[in-house]
Amino acid sequence: MEERAEYDPRYLAGILYFNRRDFFEAHEVWEELWHDCPSELRRFYQGLIQAAVALHHWGRGNWRGARRLFQSGRTYMSVYPAVHIGVDIGRFWQEMERAVADVLQEMPPADGVRLDPELAPTIGLEPLPAAWPTDTRR
Repeated sequence: MEERAEYDPRYLAGILYFNRRDFFEAHEVWEELWHDCPSELRRFYQGLIQAAVALHHWGRGNWRGARRLFQSGRTYMSVYPAVHIGVDIGRFWQEMERAVADVLQEMPPADGVRLDPELAPTIGLEPLPAAWPTDTRR
């Protein structure tokens, strides 16, 4: 039998938004969770929030904001083990780095260069959740 885990529904809703490339909504949901979470999880959720906002900024052409939030988000999550709350953190940040590679260069990206949504990572969980939220509307 496949192992399933219980996760906070807000965490799962944020993942659903993130995987749909709705980075702003993912950040909004996770921010609500961040306000309520135990102190030992705050940096983890803050890292996810900043990753989502980095992709949101890059999708809108704000490469400076994307770079800053990518770097701080990765730093926040660096204190956690390789897999935390079901997320392979190393893989997630490798995929994030690929998605924002243009903003991490020494020179600013060319005008009009933006996030390629196909490069944006998706978040998978291991173990899978016992159930995904069916309604993510806030």
